[in-house]
Amino acid sequence: MTRAPISVPRPPVRRRRQTRRMLAGSVWNLLGVLVGLVMIFPVYWMLASSFKLGVNLRRVDPQWFPAPFTTDSYRRALEQPRFLGSLLNSLVVVGSTALIALVIGFLAALALARMNFTGRKALVILVITIQMVPIEGLIIPMYLMLNKAHLTDKSIGLILAYLSFVLPFTVWMLRGFIAAVPKDLEEAAMVDGCTRGQAFRRIILPLAAPGLVATTVFAVIQAWNEYLFAYVLIKQNTNQTITVWLDTFITTKGVDWGALMAASTLVALPIVVLFAIIQRKVATGLTAGAVKG
Repeated sequence: MTRAPISVPRPPVRRRRQTRRMLAGSVWNLLGVLVGLVMIFPVYWMLASSFKLGVNLRRVDPQWFPAPFTTDSYRRALEQPRFLGSLLNSLVVVGSTALIALVIGFLAALALARMNFTGRKALVILVITIQMVPIEGLIIPMYLMLNKAHLTDKSIGLILAYLSFVLPFTVWMLRGFIAAVPKDLEEAAMVDGCTRGQAFRRIILPLAAPGLVATTVFAVIQAWNEYLFAYVLIKQNTNQTITVWLDTFITTKGVDWGALMAASTLVALPIVVLFAIIQRKVATGLTAGAVKG
């Protein structure tokens, strides 16, 4: 006598799909947390090292938390000469670079996104290609050109050098934001009596404002963190930027790691504060069409 097979009730298809989605979501969340920890760990290590004693920085077994807690490294960092001067030089160079790149980049992006002219596609390809060129490949020709124009060791020369990589990035970013603004709104404004300039000022400019903010932040970060151009083009200590000033903690007698970590924290602080102030605008801009070509 044979028994009939026992049928096991299977969960509904909808429940199985929900379970798979939850598992997939958990895996992606876990992966995101791991990536976040890997990215934040160097920042944490820099911050923790800036509050450690010098003897604890040279231990074979790493000290994960600063104990005892000391601010002596910050005192030594601030006592170094030319800190405020180098900070001011960086603010001037970075601010000028971002402002010039924003004005020229916005006009160029507007032309690429809204106008049809001969060579438009070639210009777009050129902008993308320039971004692919490593900065190391631009050092020698940039130095030769600026030296011939007597602009080395000057802030204006460094600004021009920074524009070589900040401006193409700005054009490409803003082109995506402007292209995301519907042409119908601009045309409707012109039908209602606006001139092209008024339609630009009343329609395109307000809608592209989050993109302008996001692009400005990334342009400032690029210029602020740049080291190689500033190191090669600027020789006088009075004209050096804050990233080059960090070299003062590397001497022939060794590296003052505590003061270097404290100074690096101070150098990163303005960018962190800027990003914290306008992070909502940046997030809005990035989700408003920055990745659209």
